[in-house]
Amino acid sequence: MNTERVAAIVGVAESEIGKTPGKNVLQLQAQAAKLALEDAGLTKNDVDAIFTAGNWAWAPNLMLAEYLGIKPKYTDSTNIGGSSFEAHVGHAAAGIKAGLFDVALITYGSTNKSNPPKSVYQSPLTAQYELPYGLPTPVGAYALAAMRHFHQYGTTSEQLAEIAVATRKWAALNEKAYMKEPIEISDVLNSRYIAEPLHLLDCCLVTDGGGAVVVASKEAAAHLKKKPVWILGHGESHSHNTITNMPDFTMTSARESGKRAFEMAGISHNEIDVAEIYDSFTITVLLTLEALGFCKPGEGGAFVSGQRTAPGGDFPMNTNGGGLSYCHPGMYGIFLLIEAVRQLRGECNARQVENAKLALVHGTGGVLSSTSTVILGRD
Repeated sequence: MNTERVAAIVGVAESEIGKTPGKNVLQLQAQAAKLALEDAGLTKNDVDAIFTAGNWAWAPNLMLAEYLGIKPKYTDSTNIGGSSFEAHVGHAAAGIKAGLFDVALITYGSTNKSNPPKSVYQSPLTAQYELPYGLPTPVGAYALAAMRHFHQYGTTSEQLAEIAVATRKWAALNEKAYMKEPIEISDVLNSRYIAEPLHLLDCCLVTDGGGAVVVASKEAAAHLKKKPVWILGHGESHSHNTITNMPDFTMTSARESGKRAFEMAGISHNEIDVAEIYDSFTITVLLTLEALGFCKPGEGGAFVSGQRTAPGGDFPMNTNGGGLSYCHPGMYGIFLLIEAVRQLRGECNARQVENAKLALVHGTGGVLSSTSTVILGRD
């Protein structure tokens, strides 16, 4: 085995997003995959590994590969919710290092806006202490975590609103964002409760959309169209399935996945130039920042205050508008990777973070259940 083999992201793209009533899940993935391969200067014939996740088919990898006309020699359908795609990046890098394949295609697609799922989020078999009592899932689970953080640390709704407002400011700079209208903290606080203490504007969008990421070996990347974005570090973990079984409502397994990613990359927190952090709800971001170690437990509210994460702030975060304002088809993690790569390539125009060299990408899945952290860098 060649232990010197390293991996890079060499192509990224999203499909049409927002509301796409004329497209099904496979079509959105195919559209994103074609654009991502073109972005890399590759074709489907170069792909020898397929990674995807979703609940739209019995065996999504089989259906996707058949639809795309790809016969992979490696396949991975790991599904840990919204953090699946950060996990896929780590798995692809490991597979490349082991010499199992050279070019991996990671995709996701969903029509949650046009065709909302008819089934409940969790089966009664695993949520026997939640669903019978009316806990709305997933928002109710995140509301429980938020309420506990409020009680334990004195965090406020105004502090959570800082995240929503800052993210909307980034969305205003992104022509593809679904929601661009400016909002103020008062707008967040005056929007109706969905599950107290989370207001409507504390919650992610519901959209259609697909995304694709192409990962390649150093040897393959050397001959492609654009400079590679190197996969420097990766970590993943999960702590529970149902919110009832979360060990600590105020601490996610990002503590473990982030620690491993930073150790593998060999860098420190203050070297990160841009952060793309899963924002299913504003509380998701605050908990993640604390668990990753950007601030201490209980200090997340102060950390994000004063529009620190907005354009012009000293901690650029969720620079495409995030799941709160750009898009959120259900499993948002792949879009975090797409934006991070574009930032490191310098392709983001009005929302570009100046001289961005290192990016942290962090996915969260389920009800604060799974986490996966990736650190990316450019030469």
